[in-house]
Amino acid sequence: MSEENKKIEEEALVPVAPLVAPVAPVEEDDDEDLKFSTLSAADEELPEEIKQKLEKNKQARAKKKLVKKKKKKAGAKVVKIGRAYINATYNNTMISLTDTNGDVISWASAGMAGFKGAKKATPYAAQIITKIASQKAREEYGLEEVSVFVSGVGTGREAAIRALNANGLNVSSIKDVTPVPHNGCRPKKPRRV
Repeated sequence: MSEENKKIEEEALVPVAPLVAPVAPVEEDDDEDLKFSTLSAADEELPEEIKQKLEKNKQARAKKKLVKKKKKKAGAKVVKIGRAYINATYNNTMISLTDTNGDVISWASAGMAGFKGAKKATPYAAQIITKIASQKAREEYGLEEVSVFVSGVGTGREAAIRALNANGLNVSSIKDVTPVPHNGCRPKKPRRV
């Protein structure tokens, strides 16, 4: 058993080269003033595996859009002031950025960013998903200021609020909307350990 454990530990310590997707060179055109690559400058700060997962999701969504062909509204909506709803549970962390009416403009969850199992509820996962959601809201809608509504008791709640501020969104207010019972249901009997 000890020899097998040593082999497993040695294999775990072997460095693995990160997979990097090749980027095609962009040709210059006089007609187009601005060129956008598939990865924005802010995505470069994200870890490689999360970038790859997001890129794969974008490609899958692009294929679905070709099939559906939705009608888009004429003018792009600009939202300067909005709301951030953070749901931090024991098992996951989710964030939704909305306008003042409550219509969702961007969202992210730890599972969407590629975290699995117990890692979904960590403060690091909350920081990454907040970065993803806030980048999308700022790029597509011009979101600048948010009022934060936090629900749940998970470990990612404070990290998500700090990440909102760190990613260029002004936090105007923070409100805890975790539901608290007025001694409603009978609690489970205590565990005997």
